[in-house]
Amino acid sequence: MLGFFRRIIHSRFGIIITMGVLGVIALAFALGDITGLQSAGVSGATVAKVGGESVSETDLTRRVQDELRGAQQRNPSVDMSQLLAAGGVESVLDRMLNGLALQEFGEDQDMVVSRALVGSELRNIPALQGPTGKFDQTIYEQVLARNRLTDAQVQADIARETMVQFLLRPQMGASQVPQSLALPFASLMLERRAGQVALIPASALTAGGAPTDAEIQDWYKRNVSRYSLPERRVARYAIVTPETVKARAIPTDAEVAAAFNGDKARWAARETRSVSIVTVLDQKAAAALADKIRAGTSVADAARAAGLEARRLEAQDKQALTKATSGAIAEALFGAQRGGVIGPVRGPIGFVVGKVDAVAQVAGKSLAEARPTIVEELTQKKTADALASIRDGLEDAIADNANFSELVADQKLTALTTPALTATGGDPEKPAAQPDPALLPILSAAFQSEEGDDPQVVQTAADGSFAIVALDRIVRAAPRPLAAVRDQVAQDFAADRARRAARTAASKALAAINEGTAIDKALADAGARGGKVERVVAARSQVNADPRGPNPVLALMFSMKGGTAKMLESPTGNGWLIVKLEQITPGDAAKMPQVLAATRQDLGRVVGGEYAQQFTEAVKKAMNASRNPDAIARVKASLAGQGGSNP
Repeated sequence: MLGFFRRIIHSRFGIIITMGVLGVIALAFALGDITGLQSAGVSGATVAKVGGESVSETDLTRRVQDELRGAQQRNPSVDMSQLLAAGGVESVLDRMLNGLALQEFGEDQDMVVSRALVGSELRNIPALQGPTGKFDQTIYEQVLARNRLTDAQVQADIARETMVQFLLRPQMGASQVPQSLALPFASLMLERRAGQVALIPASALTAGGAPTDAEIQDWYKRNVSRYSLPERRVARYAIVTPETVKARAIPTDAEVAAAFNGDKARWAARETRSVSIVTVLDQKAAAALADKIRAGTSVADAARAAGLEARRLEAQDKQALTKATSGAIAEALFGAQRGGVIGPVRGPIGFVVGKVDAVAQVAGKSLAEARPTIVEELTQKKTADALASIRDGLEDAIADNANFSELVADQKLTALTTPALTATGGDPEKPAAQPDPALLPILSAAFQSEEGDDPQVVQTAADGSFAIVALDRIVRAAPRPLAAVRDQVAQDFAADRARRAARTAASKALAAINEGTAIDKALADAGARGGKVERVVAARSQVNADPRGPNPVLALMFSMKGGTAKMLESPTGNGWLIVKLEQITPGDAAKMPQVLAATRQDLGRVVGGEYAQQFTEAVKKAMNASRNPDAIARVKASLAGQGGSNP
């Protein structure tokens, strides 16, 4: 919920709170309907229980829908079918059970999250702070109303997250790994293996002549998705940038003069001081520190000797120094001479000892001298105000059911229309064209809309620019006609036929190798013309050496038994590989202290997460967490019925 609120100002949808624990363990969640959506096809039947709490089908469905929306904020092309295929339902349910179990466990141990702590967390959320930097009740109430939340829901979710953090932070902080535990892992990374790898290229095995019409049609039907155009959308939009409001953001002479006269103290001559201060909790210790500094020890050295840290404040006038410390401390420092030591002076926390390091006189500025700075500041403010005025006007008009054309006409904006584009900005009809990054926020909004939805206002740049966006139409996914892609279909059919022939030859050679035939002879007997054999020697540490991902050949080699052979498709898709493991040389990290130390350090980075994961699983077991497979299946079936559309 904290993360949700930190980002909610910039998002239409809620975000599930998670925290990394090797994989991802959720620490908190909201069982309430945070979007106000209703789900058809599911009931309130229980999908899981933990302690005295339960998760209903409706709860789970809504949370999965929220998960999809969160994913679509990062990648608009993600749909429900992809989320389900990736185990999204199970992942969301795991996180829900983790949060419930940990909360119940904490309460059973008489742990309490006070209302004061919840209020403090709420007040510290930046998105809920007003221009003064303090919590703004009006902003909070607007966020609640916009997202159909109640104050009770928010506070309950913050309390739940805080409870879970109480329980998991001690485990997450663990980082010590004994040498006896690290040694086998370090030795394993030093293990070396040697063998042979043979490539049977598909290009070397032609099978049959040119494909017939029947073969082409059959291949096209079975692989029609390869030749389909993805769903595309056309959006109408109008951009509002600082340039749009440039004319109205130019300050007048009267405004510049008013700003100068309204803040004369800023432009008047003033004295600044650079000071060093140290805060000490005990008054006697502070007095001793002050005496030591007066005797000639530098503030930094005296503070360091006392186990403290000095704070340096450069070129501060009295007002700035008061804000940075307190009125009493600023008075004392401005009452001292250059090199003078003050204190102990009671501060907001403890007692302050300080020294005046430098004193400078800053000349005042006339209106003419201050004008460039004032003009720049007023221009920025008037630009921001003008952008906000247009945005507020658009949002108010949307609330009054104004359509896109009315919005654009009312604000005198220029309406534009995108081509039919995918969520990532691509045009399948023009594959050589590069996506326009400026259109991505607009397309993101379009792909989160359905035909007939109200226009949206979306941020497009950090300078305050935004766009009003309306979905014009949806171009549904559809296959290209066979006549338009016939040549490509014929090539793909021939390539697949060659690939299958290569696999048949590789399978025959593999069987012979595992029966004792030499690898070269096995390839020749199998008809694997063009097969290339290379010797491979590697350490286990090389498996994941490439930042792009594990080396599949080495990953297979280090998962095999000695003397055996296995087959896998070439990572480039150009044939099949046979890997034969011939030799295994165990590693011994006991003779390499640097490797052992590095392994202990690496394990130390993740052992806390492992402890937290094990603790969470133990808590779920103790709280009798259980699942209802039939209810989970019903939820998945209902969600699958939504297809690729946005729920």
